[in-house]
Amino acid sequence: MIEVRNLRIALAACGGTPEGEAAVRRARAFRVLGLHEGERARVELLKRSIDARKQQVHLVESVAVDLFDATREARILARRGGQNVLPHMPRIPAWPSAPRHASAKRPIVVGAGVAGIFCALALAHAGLEPILVEKGPATALRREAIEQFRATGELDEHANVQFGLGGAGAFTDGKLSTGTRSPHHALILRALVEAGAEERILFDAKPHVGSDVLPHVVEALIESLRALGGELRLETSLVGLATTGHGASRRLSSATFSHAGVEERLPAEHLVLATGHSARDVFSLLSASGIALEAKPFAVGVRIEHPQAEVDRALYGSAAGNPLLGAAPYQIARKAPGGLRCFSFCMCPGGQVVAASSEAGGVVTNGASLAARDGANANAALLVNVGGPEAYPTDPLAGIEHQRALERAAFELGGATYAAPAQLVGDFLEGRASTGAGSVAPSYPRGVVWTSLDEILPEGVASCLRGALPLMARSLPFFANPEAPMSAPESRSSSPVRIPRTEDGQSTSVAGLYPVGEGAGWAGGIMSAAADGMRAAHAIIASLDEHA
Repeated sequence: MIEVRNLRIALAACGGTPEGEAAVRRARAFRVLGLHEGERARVELLKRSIDARKQQVHLVESVAVDLFDATREARILARRGGQNVLPHMPRIPAWPSAPRHASAKRPIVVGAGVAGIFCALALAHAGLEPILVEKGPATALRREAIEQFRATGELDEHANVQFGLGGAGAFTDGKLSTGTRSPHHALILRALVEAGAEERILFDAKPHVGSDVLPHVVEALIESLRALGGELRLETSLVGLATTGHGASRRLSSATFSHAGVEERLPAEHLVLATGHSARDVFSLLSASGIALEAKPFAVGVRIEHPQAEVDRALYGSAAGNPLLGAAPYQIARKAPGGLRCFSFCMCPGGQVVAASSEAGGVVTNGASLAARDGANANAALLVNVGGPEAYPTDPLAGIEHQRALERAAFELGGATYAAPAQLVGDFLEGRASTGAGSVAPSYPRGVVWTSLDEILPEGVASCLRGALPLMARSLPFFANPEAPMSAPESRSSSPVRIPRTEDGQSTSVAGLYPVGEGAGWAGGIMSAAADGMRAAHAIIASLDEHA
């Protein structure tokens, strides 16, 4: 096959339909290769992105062309080959194979977010029959608990947006964009498609599953895990770790779990900690068990909302609304006077602000989009980095208390009903409290209480936001909308703690303990977390090979 890269396709030529786009794509590839219309060939889309620079919107695509004639393909490559025309070498991702030796002790994976699920799947494909443990319930019960909380304010601390099968990512959007590179990405995307995600995630430059689809995908992945001999234990919490040896020779020997008030101790030679950034009980357990932790920088801020139509016009100009483009995303960062940097995070086109509390008496906001991304508002976190080892040199858990204090202050300011404190951008910039909504209705499901966010935001965060918002408006005019609502706090964008680990991924304190994903401070998003979980599985398999 021949790979043709960087085909620029004008929207106007496509007629606004996928069929029209496919026809133009084929014609453009044929022209580049010097093929005649009507020749037998299969054209497969490999990559698709949107170039909206200066609002001159084009699709940029790469394709594989199969002429079913290797000799002819070689002649075309010899004549037309170059930077954008080259042999297509398809990479076929593969799950790990079985090690030469399997321990009698089944590997245990704690936390059934994407890091834990993909780690467990990799171990299961290798024939190791892992046990996957999750403190929350299955997705159906979890969905019921989330809806109950949204409707009544009755929070289940074990079943919410943070906890339950699928982890924090399952009900908060399902974006698969990542700035990381991993050989595992192709396999992860393929597995998600086989589990029910749309095939377009294989070629979209900014793939997205949707918070309405991802829970069903998670359920299908778990069925695959069970078919391979893996086991899932829900509503089960890690409550103890036991080790042998001392100092540098310390090694994991067992783990204790609690289910329905009954504790069970399991032998453990390899245990993967994939417990997520909100598993504060696990951080306390690790600290009490003498396992090294360190403070890590994290970010806090607000959720800002704008009409999606304004975002589309700012990014796509006259092409806004073209069905081939969908809802426009954005990403922006500006350094405010004083040196602090404010940046957007987890931008949700056509989405909703999410009530993401996991502890009683604390308000947490997040964002999500359904697969269709057809909501009236866009929302994004606007964050400022805080914490880290310089701020907390002696207490690695101090960042958690920082988050907790912010969330509890928001709960009290919001009237102790899990309503979110909110303020209009114009009022925030002028330093006055808001008294009601403007033209943009906030989407936070528990409702908002209009106030001044200076009441809860750290002074440095508030001043950075005030300095950065006008700078952002120079590039994205909708940031100048004085009636855009901001709700707070966005406090769980990342873990405030990192669990130090060795080159092969084990805790620096205890051999056999593998900290992975966002909660361990080693990933930031669905794809990087899933890849980190798979990396741990490969490390476990390699260790078994070494001892064969």
